[in-house]
Amino acid sequence: MRIPTPCGPVSRAVHDHLESGTPLLELPDTPDPTSRDHALALWTLHELAYRGFDGVDPDLEWSPDVLRLRNRLSRDLEAWLRRRFAEATVPGTVEDLVSADTQTPGVARFVRERASVEDVERILVQRSVYHLKEADPQCFLLPRLRPAAKAALTELQYDELGDGEPDLVHQHLFAQALEAAGLDPTYGAYVDDADEETLTLNNAISLLCLNRRLIHAALGHLAAFEATSALPSADMVRGLQRLGFAEPVWRYYDEHVEADAVHEHLARRICDLATEGDPALEREVLFGAFVCVDLEDRCAERLVPAAVPA
Repeated sequence: MRIPTPCGPVSRAVHDHLESGTPLLELPDTPDPTSRDHALALWTLHELAYRGFDGVDPDLEWSPDVLRLRNRLSRDLEAWLRRRFAEATVPGTVEDLVSADTQTPGVARFVRERASVEDVERILVQRSVYHLKEADPQCFLLPRLRPAAKAALTELQYDELGDGEPDLVHQHLFAQALEAAGLDPTYGAYVDDADEETLTLNNAISLLCLNRRLIHAALGHLAAFEATSALPSADMVRGLQRLGFAEPVWRYYDEHVEADAVHEHLARRICDLATEGDPALEREVLFGAFVCVDLEDRCAERLVPAAVPA
């Protein structure tokens, strides 16, 4: 993958540093973690921990300058997320949080009821930023868990990664869906097209999964993600079939209808095993679940046009 095209001074500094070694800039005292410039810069720095970029020295993943900027951008994003959590009216449990969110019209319902082919293509482009690396961030959690929680997460991840069958790896299924829809299935192909909301959502997942101190929040995010997937996936299948998309496009979502119904309960069990009833850790789980629901709702606001009154 090539380095993403910069869109401002911070992402430009990251681009030039990775490409030619130009010194990284100092961030202002009042950064904007919600700007696309900052979000793209952080996404690019996070990507060094995944597959990296063509022509970029792999050693830069651990460069002190790179880590210093990544940590600063990550802290700013985390502070913004925690402010949103503190200011929101959040139910006391992950189950209640997810249940309340089902009342919010989302992308899947839009696809089921009124999306056009062009709308779906736009949605698939945005979703590709995560789904082409689906389950990869959560692999960072495994070494940090005790045996019971580790075994449960391994069970969930084994299914996400194809049960030993490369053709059934979920990110591979999504690549096939993109190709069948006439889109580019190449990893990272659409990062330049990613909205700020999409980049922020992906940055939050990497933030939680790459930082050991945030492991319980990462597990809460996973629990909410799995709990909000099965029914929306069924809506996606119906919508894609309504629009006449080929079977490989809706097969990806069909795979998640049954799988994520199982994963929902498994992910919640992982959270229980990891927190062992500690109220402070359970609060962190709830924070992670809120991050998932909140940022998915922000993406939906961007992706779903307002309904035209009858």
